[in-house]
Amino acid sequence: MMSKETMLYLDSQLCFSIYACSREVIGLYRPLLDDLGITYPQYLVLLVLWEHKERTVKQLGKALYLDSGTLTPMLKRMEVNDLVKRYRSQDDERVVWISLTEKGTSLKERAYCIPEELFEKSGLTAEEMQDMLQRLQTLLKHMNASK
Repeated sequence: MMSKETMLYLDSQLCFSIYACSREVIGLYRPLLDDLGITYPQYLVLLVLWEHKERTVKQLGKALYLDSGTLTPMLKRMEVNDLVKRYRSQDDERVVWISLTEKGTSLKERAYCIPEELFEKSGLTAEEMQDMLQRLQTLLKHMNASK
């Protein structure tokens, strides 16, 4: 158990460890994603679309924990770069669907090396990586449920 004094040490903060680790991991992604001509947030959008083919802006936002004010400008840039198509639902014009273009789909083949390279650079075993992923997903679910 942490003492009252050590509770406010930087190294005692879960948020700081997650933040610093996130910055380091995203930094490792940068050169790999630069080769694909995309940013890390765009990579996350592509991951969702490679898995599900198409999603609404609302569904993408929910999957990525992003609001439409953050997501919409990024999706517009991705459309300009011919990675995605945006179109309004014929049933409800308030709903905007996002799907992959041929170029967006073709990047998937070039992206397979990314998780492998990150795994190698992590220094973790496969079991440790899986355990870390499960623990972080559990933490995220608990944090999201407490809103």
